[in-house]
This record gives sequence, structure tokens and C-alpha cells, in this order.
Amino acid sequence: MARGSIPASPIVSPFSSQVDTAALSRQDPVICGLVDSAEELDLHLRVREEVFVREQRLFQGTDRDSHDDNPSTLHVLGLCNRVLGGVVRLYPLDEPGLWKGDRLAVLPPFRKLALGAALVRFAVRTAGERGGDLMVAYVQVPNVTFFEYLGWNQVGEAFEYVGQPHQQMAIQLVKG
Repeated sequence: MARGSIPASPIVSPFSSQVDTAALSRQDPVICGLVDSAEELDLHLRVREEVFVREQRLFQGTDRDSHDDNPSTLHVLGLCNRVLGGVVRLYPLDEPGLWKGDRLAVLPPFRKLALGAALVRFAVRTAGERGGDLMVAYVQVPNVTFFEYLGWNQVGEAFEYVGQPHQQMAIQLVKG
């Protein structure tokens, strides 16, 4: 994992029987970083599978697509007190300066810990640092207010994506 603000200590899997997610609180440190190994990518994909395949049933079998194999895609892990609790991915689109953020997934015990906001802010900052001007995302309609709180704006009308209403949203990026 690109360590930046991530300590070198090992990431704790949320799927370990030794993890007590009930003991986590908003006072625990929340940090995000880029996936840096096959093991970390496996954990990233497992969190997405838990949320999008098992919990929300948006996809059957897997939510993986061609973006996961593209070298320009950045996979991000979000940790709370070293325990992996959420993920997001981001990648540049064909239009210069345009980035997309997607597959934001936070496991239920971590949703009250502000991990989703940290992941979105990390993705926005990272895309800007890599020369992006604008980031877009397809957001499930119940999450629109959350994204607006983080500075995103609605684009157009809501539409159906993977069987659920989504809203395209966008945010201007600050170049790093």
C-alpha cells in the first residue's frame, strides 16, 4: 500500500474472527491508502463483494469489471484503527482531466465511523494530485445528500444502473 499517511504496521482483515468491530469508535484513527500488493487487492475486492454482491445484491457472483485489470485504475483501502473497513476505486477517463470514482463500499460496522467520507476525500485529492480537473461518480440516490455534503453536485436526472436508481454527480478537483 502506498504508505503516505498509512503506518507500516500490517492491515487487519475485517473478516478475521479476532476482530471486534463493535469496539471501534469515531475516535479511532481513520486512514486511507492505495493498494500495493496482490494480498491488499484481494482484500479490496472481498469488501466490494460483501457489500455489492452479498448485502445489496447489485451483482451476481462478482462486481469486477475491466477497470479492475486496467493499470491506470487505483484501488484504495480505508482503515479504522488498522482494520480494513471500506474501499473505493478511481481511474482516468478518455477525456483529458476527467476521472471517475466508483465502487465505494463500506462494511456495515464502519459506516458510523466517517470512513466513507475519508475514502471519498482521498479519491478526490488523489485524482487532483494526478492532474485531474473533474471527477464524476454514479451515486445511489439515497447517498446523494452525503455526496452533496462533501461538495459534489448533481448532474442531470437520476437513472437506473444495475437495477437501482443512481444519480450522476461531479466535483471540481484541485490540482496537487
